[in-house]
Amino acid sequence: MKSLAFAAARWTKRLLLGLFGLLLLYQIWLFGWVLWWNWVNPDSTRFMAIRLTELQAKDPKAQLKKQWVGYGRISPHLKRALIVAEDDLFVHHEGFDWDGIQKAMEKNQRRGKIVAGGSTISQQLAKNLFLTPTKTPWRKAEEAVITLMIEAVWSKQRIFEVYLNVIEWGNGVFGAEAAARHYYGIGAAALSAEQAARLAGMVPSPRFYDRNRNAPGLANKAAVILSRMPSAQVP
Repeated sequence: MKSLAFAAARWTKRLLLGLFGLLLLYQIWLFGWVLWWNWVNPDSTRFMAIRLTELQAKDPKAQLKKQWVGYGRISPHLKRALIVAEDDLFVHHEGFDWDGIQKAMEKNQRRGKIVAGGSTISQQLAKNLFLTPTKTPWRKAEEAVITLMIEAVWSKQRIFEVYLNVIEWGNGVFGAEAAARHYYGIGAAALSAEQAARLAGMVPSPRFYDRNRNAPGLANKAAVILSRMPSAQVP
């Protein structure tokens, strides 16, 4: 019996070491992509792949709307709008807004369901680049690890540039340039303050607002964002 117990313990240890090794290799693989994308613009993301698969299940010829544009070719109004709407401490924190997370947790407890996330722009980018929309403890933990990688390697301007180019803004619409053309028929550089505030208000539920562009809630959110934009600190 002792020999069986010893053998079982030994194989359990080997299994755990093997799993740890695989996990470590996965983190190294992720970090390799983070390093690469510091210099090379991502052509696609995990979120894009998921949405494209969903669209092509209904229409095999479906394609995403996306077009990369450099940081300087995106309206300053949109940059300000997204900062105040999504992460007003972006230039100051190192990936996590602990006060924002605490407030989100308190709000969720009051409502009895998840209505706020408290995720920073860096966390949102980590999720969009590598992960899925599902809300699980594993995904949140991996999101945190990737966020630390991104913040360690990229400048704030690079993080914001990639974020502006890859976030979802409608049904199959990704990035500021595609969003500006999809909703207003203009390039991202030409967006007015009012248009930028409206686009920023769409970010939490982009596909819903794509279908419901005149939703009263969106107009109210855009007005609040517009009023706060002058205080935004942009990288």
